Amino acid sequence: MKRENYISWDEYFMGIALLSAQRSKDPSTQVGACIVNDEKKIVGVGYNGFPMGCDDDELPWAREGAFLETKYPYVCHAELNAILNSISRDLRGCTIYVALFPCNECAKAIIQSGIKEIVYLSDKYEHTDIVKASKIMLHQAKVTLRKLDITLSDITIRFEDIK
Repeated sequence: MKRENYISWDEYFMGIALLSAQRSKDPSTQVGACIVNDEKKIVGVGYNGFPMGCDDDELPWAREGAFLETKYPYVCHAELNAILNSISRDLRGCTIYVALFPCNECAKAIIQSGIKEIVYLSDKYEHTDIVKASKIMLHQAKVTLRKLDITLSDITIRFEDIK
């Protein structure tokens, strides 16, 4: 008899996105993304951080202040990193799982890459012009938006259980 309490595909892929977020060095916001093709195979993952070769001890992590003294002109979002890190240049028809609804810049990359569905957990910045612009573009490009309703409160990974 098979085990009955296994996680769903949505929970699995969102879990990968959340686990990827743990690689982020951003002290205030950790976001991960997981791109999946129509065969339920992961084709890209990413998290928010500075571009390769840029020193995360020298660039700022601040959220407020003069623009060049904040993280915003430097950080690459998880969605863009997942697209750039993908094992395939053809992401047409794929789904991207991300905890936080994508900003307008990530929406452009998602649309241009051919991703057709966004599955997200939180839309806490829905009132901002950045997310409003994102939704306008995603709607026009016919990208499906799906808020994931998770019944699980957590998934625990214990390395010592493998011993």
